[in-house]
Amino acid sequence: MPIDYDALKAVAIEDRPVRYSERDVMLYALGVGFGGDPLDSSELGYVRESPTLAVTPTFATVLLPDDFLAECGWGDLHVLYGSQRLELYRPLPAAADLRVNCRVVAAYDRGGDRGSRILVQCEARLAKDDAALFSLGSTIVAPRDENHGPGFGDAPAPHVLPGRTPDLSCELSSRRDQALLFRLSAGRGAVHTDPEVARSAGFERPVLQARCVAGLACRAILRTICEYDYTLVRSFDVRFVGAVYPGETLVTDMWQERNVVSFRSSVKERGVVVLDNGKCTLAA
Repeated sequence: MPIDYDALKAVAIEDRPVRYSERDVMLYALGVGFGGDPLDSSELGYVRESPTLAVTPTFATVLLPDDFLAECGWGDLHVLYGSQRLELYRPLPAAADLRVNCRVVAAYDRGGDRGSRILVQCEARLAKDDAALFSLGSTIVAPRDENHGPGFGDAPAPHVLPGRTPDLSCELSSRRDQALLFRLSAGRGAVHTDPEVARSAGFERPVLQARCVAGLACRAILRTICEYDYTLVRSFDVRFVGAVYPGETLVTDMWQERNVVSFRSSVKERGVVVLDNGKCTLAA
């Protein structure tokens, strides 16, 4: 299906209601590996509601509608995530009713038969008082080889990592069934569950969802720098540059400069970078 850039400019969602519960928060936390060791008390606050439930900051990335571009012929089954830029205006509550707005702010041809890159900007507000909760800019790679009209808008420049040796590093193992668990929160594309579909897409086997990998990196920063205090995270930006297979080990290298944590994640078993240009801003 060809891409009509003029049509993309008109695509928008206004005040769509979104509701999530403590169950959704805990299921997401399990999906990014919290609670893997049920005796690790530092992580239990993310997977049980007593005494209080901690909310993983990247949980925000699964609260926005995956069907935003459905009228253009794409949904969660047909796109790849290129990057995300998450800004949190306040810590996520354990349960909430939201109002969500989304629009396309940029789109351009990647050249050849590589399709288009589309930047979607969304904002979520609390329904009870209209207070802004978070915003998320997502770059989506749409695999189409024919485009109509010139592109529009500008893509944000990626964060530049420091040139020195990382200050800190964290290894987190993923589960072999991680993609099956995470799909209960988001990312139900067959490439994450069907071996034949994954092979046809060029992978050895089903791959982890990009948003799951970002959640693992967020967990690494919470564990290594934040002492699991999720209220410290103010923003979380990253580029997705490679695939992670369920069961592999994610190594997240971190550089800390005051309240800014730069990071990059790679797969230990294969030595390939999968997340790059990461930037996590903490409360000053």
